[in-house]
Amino acid sequence: MALFLLVLAVCLLVIGSVVVLLLVSRTPRYRTEPEHLLELFDQALENRVNESEWHAVIGYPIRHDEYLEGIRRRAYRLMDEHGRYGRMARGRSLLDATGHEELAALRDHLAARLRLQRGTNDSTRHER
Repeated sequence: MALFLLVLAVCLLVIGSVVVLLLVSRTPRYRTEPEHLLELFDQALENRVNESEWHAVIGYPIRHDEYLEGIRRRAYRLMDEHGRYGRMARGRSLLDATGHEELAALRDHLAARLRLQRGTNDSTRHER
């Protein structure tokens, strides 16, 4: 009987600990920042991004910043209008020439806004 009570106490302790951990832990959240979008745009312009990476960032809504959500939507629209699915697998650019130019303009606009927000005139990325 003592062994049964010991096993029951250990099981309750383990199960109780797991329940407490689940109650106190929060759901992990991914928060897209302007630097993430700039890095993704740079990779896309240099043909170093694949479709999975592109869709992982661009397909995820940005709820904490309305401006960034607008940029994300424009990039999503660019892929719909000028993207060619499967191009990266064939060694080509993710976007056609027009989409490439529009993405470069969108990237420059976001970089300029970020510099203005931070109050610096230093460019952290290469100028286009």
